[in-house]
Amino acid sequence: MASPSSGFWPFGAEEGSAAAESPGTARAWCQVAQKFTGGIGNKLCALLYGDAEKPADPGARAAPGAAEPRPSCPACTCDKKPCGCRRADVNYAFLHSTDLLPACNGEAATLSFLQDVVDILLQYVVKSFDRSTKVIDFHYPNELLQEYNWELAEQPQTLEEILLNCRTTLKYAIKTGHPRYFNQLSTGLDMVGLAADWLTSAANTNMFTYEIAPVFVLLEYVTLRKMREMVGWPGGCGDGIFSPGGAISNMYAMLIARFKMFPEVKEKGMAAIPRLVAFTSEHSHFSVKKGAAALGIGTDSVILIRSQEELGLLLPDFAKLSATAGTTVYGAFDPLIAIADICKKYKIWMHVDGAWGGGLLMSRKHKWKLNGVERANSVTWNPHKMMGVPLQCSALLVREEVMLHGPFAVSGHRTVTLFFLFSLKGTTGFEAQIDKCLELAEYLYNKIKNREGYEMVFDGKPQHTNVCFWYIPPSLRSMEDNEERMSRLMKVAPVIKARMMEYGTTMVSYQPLGDKVNFFRMVISNPAATHQDIDFLIDEIERLGQDL
Repeated sequence: MASPSSGFWPFGAEEGSAAAESPGTARAWCQVAQKFTGGIGNKLCALLYGDAEKPADPGARAAPGAAEPRPSCPACTCDKKPCGCRRADVNYAFLHSTDLLPACNGEAATLSFLQDVVDILLQYVVKSFDRSTKVIDFHYPNELLQEYNWELAEQPQTLEEILLNCRTTLKYAIKTGHPRYFNQLSTGLDMVGLAADWLTSAANTNMFTYEIAPVFVLLEYVTLRKMREMVGWPGGCGDGIFSPGGAISNMYAMLIARFKMFPEVKEKGMAAIPRLVAFTSEHSHFSVKKGAAALGIGTDSVILIRSQEELGLLLPDFAKLSATAGTTVYGAFDPLIAIADICKKYKIWMHVDGAWGGGLLMSRKHKWKLNGVERANSVTWNPHKMMGVPLQCSALLVREEVMLHGPFAVSGHRTVTLFFLFSLKGTTGFEAQIDKCLELAEYLYNKIKNREGYEMVFDGKPQHTNVCFWYIPPSLRSMEDNEERMSRLMKVAPVIKARMMEYGTTMVSYQPLGDKVNFFRMVISNPAATHQDIDFLIDEIERLGQDL
């Protein structure tokens, strides 16, 4: 229980201050606090002086059927909206969502609650960059289900319970911004991107028209035009749309290509047009087949072209295709200039899936890998990969200005976030960030290409940040390269990955592909990573796989 000598004073009256020395002044502080905290202020005064209604015994239970007493809404007499008054101490154990805005006089509770949520988020952000913390505090599903009550009940939770859930959720979340998290193509946590996400969530508006989102619509226009300039279309000509992800963007591109060739499909459907065929690399993203299925083209009409892992498509094998600039597994780039020549010859729509590799357009050192992209009819580009935009942010860019108006309406996604990142970093900032990630990938490649216990999945330096390799434990290094060895090697990466998860020290993905058994696919897109983190990863793989 607080007392006048305990040092606890509303609004920060410190021990030894005039307010602390004078009971009358302290009582005045308490009365002011009541104006801001309502029923909670009453309880506080009761605890300090006993001159208000005493709070009920916290352990006592209400009579069956009786309504639980609720404190008054924390109120503020300030005439400024939003209120800038210092945050009051709020007991969330007695408050629910109905006590927050738009509840009557809910400003103080709302500000206090949201500030506490932000405090929790900021602590998580700081931990995400702390190498002494785990990438993941791994628990099996049944353990989490037994330890925490995740069931949704009829009665609402208190705000105190909501804050606890926030802490628990982040405690067991994977820190994708951790410098030693290499599991996905999109990693890292950009502070400006995070702030812009908070801004757009607070605005909470669609971007259908200028009427309801004037500034956001303008930012979308400016951002998409800049991206089209980076592709190489003169003056940023053309059109574009943001979508929730690369798979959707690729499907949109297929939809637009179909509409371009057969506009009557919009009214009459697939029965009114001939069979359509799409060609793509055998290592292209699954979304090409997914889009064909969704649009009624059919997966059998997607023709997969043989490819070389490090060189992209073999030209004699195709007449039309969706080219890939940065395959998700190998990071390979198709020869876009040669593909563009063939597409021009046969008057075929050329789409470039640059979801993973599009970011290299920002780099003067590496953008040559996308030479020919300016001749594409459409391009997918995911700024949440390599550019630090929070998930999900994908852009479909179209060379013809009016092509998006026919098949569907335009709406934006993550526009403001990308705009602010562009504003903060400029193309030179993105260039430095991307070049650093590619340099780290080259460092890893050079470190392991001739290192005992490692075999590269394909010959040659990686084109992107994808480094694909097998770790060969000592027990397999002297074995003949036969079926038994491959069978044992197939199990190595999964076991090491499972141990990584259990220890929580780092994460890197693995997978098989074609006739190649499970191998590690290391990708680097987090600018927080360093050479020391790459060294740590290699040491950890060897530590965890030495006995296999």
